[in-house]
Amino acid sequence: MSEHHSHAIPSDNGRAQRKRILVVAAVLSIVTIIEFIIAFTIDAGTFRTALFLGLTVIKAFYIVADFMHLKHEVKVLIWSILIPMIFVVWLVIALINEGSAILQVR
Repeated sequence: MSEHHSHAIPSDNGRAQRKRILVVAAVLSIVTIIEFIIAFTIDAGTFRTALFLGLTVIKAFYIVADFMHLKHEVKVLIWSILIPMIFVVWLVIALINEGSAILQVR
């Protein structure tokens, strides 16, 4: 008995995938444009660094959610990844702030 495996080709010839990739590229481009605007309009400091880190985390989460299918997982798994990431970002901001404070004291 032979089995015939047919791989059904979507009728839209990948149009939905191309549209999804273009949407992801557009969202990432918009966030990057916002980062460039922030880089040239806000003075260097902890606030600007925090904004950059926040936007970078947003971009990373969007990529992981869309291309690694994290958004289709259960909420507990999403939060178990997101909450430690928030603490890591907070740690980086705190270390940058403390590092600059040590240079001012010397």
